Amino acid sequence: MSKFKRFAGLTLAAALTMGTVAACGSSDSAKGGKGKVYYLNFKPEQEEAWKKVAQAYEKEKGTKVKIVTAASGTYEKTLKTEIEKEDAPTLFNINGPVGYQNWKKYTADLKDSKIYKELSDQSLAVKDGDGVFGVPFVVEGYGIIYNDAILQKYFALPGAKAKSVKEINNFDKLKAVAEDMQAQKDKLGIKGAFASTSFAPGEDWRWQTHLANYPVYYELKDKKVSDSKKLDFKYDKEYKNILDLYTKNSTVDPAQTSAKTVTDSLAEFALGQAAFIQNGNWAWGQISGVDGNTVKEGDIHFMPIYTGVKGEEKNGLAIGTENFMSVNAKASEADQKASLDFLEWLFTSDNGKKMVAEDLGFIAPFKSFGEKETPKDPLGKEVAKYLNDKDLTTIPWVFTIFPSQEFKDGLGQQLGQYVAGKNSWDNVKKYFVTEWAAQKK
Repeated sequence: MSKFKRFAGLTLAAALTMGTVAACGSSDSAKGGKGKVYYLNFKPEQEEAWKKVAQAYEKEKGTKVKIVTAASGTYEKTLKTEIEKEDAPTLFNINGPVGYQNWKKYTADLKDSKIYKELSDQSLAVKDGDGVFGVPFVVEGYGIIYNDAILQKYFALPGAKAKSVKEINNFDKLKAVAEDMQAQKDKLGIKGAFASTSFAPGEDWRWQTHLANYPVYYELKDKKVSDSKKLDFKYDKEYKNILDLYTKNSTVDPAQTSAKTVTDSLAEFALGQAAFIQNGNWAWGQISGVDGNTVKEGDIHFMPIYTGVKGEEKNGLAIGTENFMSVNAKASEADQKASLDFLEWLFTSDNGKKMVAEDLGFIAPFKSFGEKETPKDPLGKEVAKYLNDKDLTTIPWVFTIFPSQEFKDGLGQQLGQYVAGKNSWDNVKKYFVTEWAAQKK
């Protein structure tokens, strides 16, 4: 975990540019009275869990907590609309240092808050000078989720390219296994080795953000920097390797990916139609909730994403955070206090911590959390296991320094056209290099 912490902290610190810090509280701040909480939630898949948390807090403390959830891929747009309303969010998420630059005039300084002081590693917070403007509230991990029941069935076939999951520790072996599974999908009772990719607008974040994290991370690592105004997209071939493997050994034809959503692919996996899917530990709630789900808790596991980079046998999962909680500096003093009290209860009280672990399924980066507050879901347990494996190197989340959402959306469009056979890989690479440089100016 120390490798992850050092890199993540360096990334956040280096990516920030200095600016004037927004004042805490507006001129018409309430001078007393009980405040309220309005949280604009980033993750649609956690909407019901957040509402359950809100109800529990209201019952225990008597403070009104409003939860609004932005639709997938629309958070920034929704926040822009909501933040200007009279009843604006008092709590909202920023996406690391880039997100902070967009919302800095609305972010209160949290350096004196208990929630910041409770962080296990304060270097993970979004800072500007001496101020703290975003506090991470969950550490998450993503990789290739697999259904072990299907893999065991494959391993038992004559001529299988591997006899155990432990043998799959690099791209070449993963490719051999996945292609053989695809060729023998009828024997395995599946529609494809991998669940469908999802290139519908707003649904392509697994590829233009999470998967794109890998070539960027490797290039920054080579440069020995945490950010760069220019990238050569040096590891584009490795990026292409894994994307091609996903799409050519899938439940659907590549031409259909533009109509597929993340929900579609999760349902395919849940119904046993695919052995693999790239996603994060947050996906368990959706997988387990699919009507007719056939994946048992004991059969769902993670393996690292392999792309063909030298030495990747020692890689673990991609673990980090893009979820930073900020308090609206323009909210009344009473509402700001109510919001901080809510966060303090959620991450330090026994009842709050229990809900964080069991309902939200968070691996929370706070000193108040012990072993009993680790997630009970199988994918959360897997992330914790990889995080504590000292023989593996965690891949840090560097996509928080991507130039903008516009850059990622454009990359998604380029990738979607490539997968559908309507764009060349050279054009994908050209877009990445030129737009990265242009938007980093």
